[in-house]
Amino acid sequence: MEWIETLNQVLDFHVLEIGGSAITAKHILLFAIALLVTRYASRTVRRVLSEHVLTAVEPAPRYVILRITGYAVWVVGIIIALDLLSIDLTALAVVAGGLGIGIGFGLQNVVSNFVSGLVLLLEQPIRIHDRVTVENVEGNVVDIHFRSTTIVTNDNIAIIVPNSQFINQTVTNWSHGDPTIRVHVPVGVAYGSDVELVTRVLEQVAVETRHVLENPAPEVRFNEFGDSSLNFELLVWSDDPPGHLKLRSQLNYSINAAFATHGIEIPFPQRVVHIESGEMMA
Repeated sequence: MEWIETLNQVLDFHVLEIGGSAITAKHILLFAIALLVTRYASRTVRRVLSEHVLTAVEPAPRYVILRITGYAVWVVGIIIALDLLSIDLTALAVVAGGLGIGIGFGLQNVVSNFVSGLVLLLEQPIRIHDRVTVENVEGNVVDIHFRSTTIVTNDNIAIIVPNSQFINQTVTNWSHGDPTIRVHVPVGVAYGSDVELVTRVLEQVAVETRHVLENPAPEVRFNEFGDSSLNFELLVWSDDPPGHLKLRSQLNYSINAAFATHGIEIPFPQRVVHIESGEMMA
């Protein structure tokens, strides 16, 4: 039939040549089909693992397993797709070597973030749902990719952070290990205040505030004699790391109200200026 012959001619049409191998339209079609099948297989394998195999595994390790499995399926699929192109892999290796040089010079940041992503997924210094602070950005980790990590702040703003920042910079993980944290609340009172009363009031405020643990007990420290105030610090333990900013705000509200009730003055900076008069120069 004529249409079959026409179709064969189209499929056998030489599109380009790589390493002495002719690439026809049929090769390109098979390559595209292989990639589509690989995409479907990656999603299917990850879904089956998530819903039937890894149900008893904790979220963070499950996330890592699913990520690595998905990329492994893609690697196998790409190898099969390249084989369907009938390309001489030795020639492809030469091209890959040239690309490697380009990557080394032009894509250093991309490679650095990729390697850092592998480290994050394998060592897990941070995990999904962890509360972290990096470069003055604080929020919950919602996704970890090989190139970047997504953090959602309290304002519901998604911040895309390159993975290399989690490796090369200091990161505060509020959720790592023991879920209890200590919150520091600095407080200044006027000179002449009853320091024993100040201590009792701060301790009472801590006891009455939600999310403050009884054990370890709250602690009040008299830190120093400041320029305009006696400087105290209230230290409390909490089992709600993501809410440490809210807890500090609640404590400040309660301290202000308690100080007003007990007549404890919160000072403001003062300066004493001495003016000496002298004879006017003619």
